[in-house]
Amino acid sequence: MPTDHAHDERLIVFAPHGRDAGVMCSVLQRDGLACAIVHDFRALCAAIAQGAGAAIVAEEALHGIDSGPLRLWLDQQAPWSDFPFIVLLTKVIGLQQGAPRERLGGYGNVILLERPLNAETLRSAAVSALRARRRQYQARDVLADRERTAESLRESRQQLVALNETLESRIDERTRALAQANDRLMNEVIERERVQQAMAQYQKMEAVGRLTGGIAHDFNNLLNVVQGSMDLILLMSKDEVAKGRAEIARKACQRGGKLTRQLLAFARNQSLDLRETGIGDLFDGVRELVATSLGSRIGLRFEVDQACPPVLADANQMEMALLNLAINARDAMPDGGDLTFVARCDAPPPGFLAAGDYVRISVTDSGAGMAPELVAKVFEPFFTTKGVGGTGLGLSQVYGMAQQSGGGARILSEPGVGTTVEIWLRAATGQDATEPAPPARMPATIDPARILIVEDDDFVRASMVSSLEALGHTVRQASDGEAGLRALHAERPDLLITDYLMPGMTGAELMQRTRAMFPGLPMIIATGYADMKAIEQVIGDGVVLRKPFQLAELAVSVGQALERQRQEAR
Repeated sequence: MPTDHAHDERLIVFAPHGRDAGVMCSVLQRDGLACAIVHDFRALCAAIAQGAGAAIVAEEALHGIDSGPLRLWLDQQAPWSDFPFIVLLTKVIGLQQGAPRERLGGYGNVILLERPLNAETLRSAAVSALRARRRQYQARDVLADRERTAESLRESRQQLVALNETLESRIDERTRALAQANDRLMNEVIERERVQQAMAQYQKMEAVGRLTGGIAHDFNNLLNVVQGSMDLILLMSKDEVAKGRAEIARKACQRGGKLTRQLLAFARNQSLDLRETGIGDLFDGVRELVATSLGSRIGLRFEVDQACPPVLADANQMEMALLNLAINARDAMPDGGDLTFVARCDAPPPGFLAAGDYVRISVTDSGAGMAPELVAKVFEPFFTTKGVGGTGLGLSQVYGMAQQSGGGARILSEPGVGTTVEIWLRAATGQDATEPAPPARMPATIDPARILIVEDDDFVRASMVSSLEALGHTVRQASDGEAGLRALHAERPDLLITDYLMPGMTGAELMQRTRAMFPGLPMIIATGYADMKAIEQVIGDGVVLRKPFQLAELAVSVGQALERQRQEAR
């Protein structure tokens, strides 16, 4: 079927039931993505045949239809083409109808998204599908260029054969020149394809990172509800048994918050938050996660020299780096083996690092090891020995993190012996490290205030309202930015607390508009978003309260915001 190249970038939306199609197009068009809505399967097939970048299809729209024409078109695609589909799954339907991958496998290149899904997930999937389609178009153009080049070579050779025998020397010379040009062209094409494959894998991991960040953000909201409820039980209950169980649940929430911070560290390219960090605490934080990742066939051991001072490091990034190294070691020992984490005070090799005190953290496996030529390349971005599925980014990120921390990284490996990855970190002097904030304590006295809560998650909003009312405050609430502005017009509160990621209007935008209405009104932004520094740059001197937070942290943040406003008013 012929295609219209003018439509190569558009998204075809097939969701005939309800308002899903219009809502999805509205979300995608805000990002400048072209969309076309079709209302039946025949129109979907025609639109795809006319030309499209990808198709977004609701799973329920595929039930009971004859998909033969579309499957025939997919089977007859050019070798360079693998048309992408984004299929929106409904959990209940999926359970009744069987495994979605088995039903949809005939469509080839399918991205499965389970509903309900947020706008960011839909945008990310759509952009990824369009990028994949653009790479297919690039492959098409490369193949066309190669065919034209080959045709040119064939014509040249036919003309050379027809020349007089006296021109044989010229023919040979011309043929050699054309062959060399063809070799150069082929080498360039191969190199271009290699770079494109590496970039495709990088973009895939970027999409996975964004999805992971969204999941971690939503999980932070759930943890915030649970932790707030546990804090209220501990504050108000007189049943010691219930309070003991609530304390256990509260500690579990803190542990869950740590896991989400690790997910957010993976999902975002954040600036390092360098703090004085104890090696023992660092190993304790990653021990359980590493043991779970390795399985039972690999022996795990941690050793810390008691004389080691704290190091200057971003604990979340270091934990992700150690977990990455553990997974690499596991892949190098498919039949099992031993993995050892060791921390020692040591002097770096001459010329390796600047003068100073360092701690060497080494991760040693008993795997097959690597040849010297591989060791020289492992820190290069996109270089991998894992074949299809390996990103080649893990060790380069470890290297970059170590350098940003003021240290370095190197690899020692020998075939048949094993591999040791060393991370060298500067010893913390107490002058260049940021001291961690002490745990929040419930204020001795709390001055009641009128507070407006703006939060799109009903459960999080209800939990925050209950917590603030338990502290003695009078609370009003709104479910989004527009409703918050209406509530502000109706009555000026003493304090505004808003979420950051909300549909329609972000918390930062709400704070900017509020400042124009009520200059000097204290505001707090409560968020589980990953890039905290980006938020602080937008809101200026506003207070950032990171989810999940404890009741004491909420009380302290409210008190500090109100006190700062009182001092500025004097």
